[in-house]
Amino acid sequence: MDIKVFITGGTFDKEYNELTGELFFKETHLHEMLRLGRSNIKLDITTLMMIDSLDMQDEHRKMIAKACADAKQDKIIITHGTDTMAVTAKFLSDTIKEKTIVLTGAMVPYKFGSSDGLFNLGSSLAFVQTLPHGVYVAMNGKYFEGNNVRKNKSTGEFELIHS
Repeated sequence: MDIKVFITGGTFDKEYNELTGELFFKETHLHEMLRLGRSNIKLDITTLMMIDSLDMQDEHRKMIAKACADAKQDKIIITHGTDTMAVTAKFLSDTIKEKTIVLTGAMVPYKFGSSDGLFNLGSSLAFVQTLPHGVYVAMNGKYFEGNNVRKNKSTGEFELIHS
């Protein structure tokens, strides 16, 4: 089974500048995370962009949708910032039908050491292999349909819009 992974940035890949106190992007941590998790799944990894999801616009979402549509694989994982992950999931749900797409990310940057990113990545790898065609968000061991999910900014968790 060949799985396509698209990297778009988000907290997953942020680093901390100790001098300025700012978070920034340098390179993806995905390869390191896969090594640490001892994954031996065949993945085809492409970086589409490295941006904060608050900066993501519809033209970025169109680029992601085109990349998904053009991918030869029908199982796709997208690393994405959590602030607008649900918006992108809804956009893809309205656009892509014949593939299994799982968006995942982290609330805490991987480089902080206490990140949920490694667990979310592992969960997304399992979900993309077992869920039927559709778009999903995978966070904290749960998955949600892409057109029925939101980030609850009070609790810092994803939840159903309609149960």
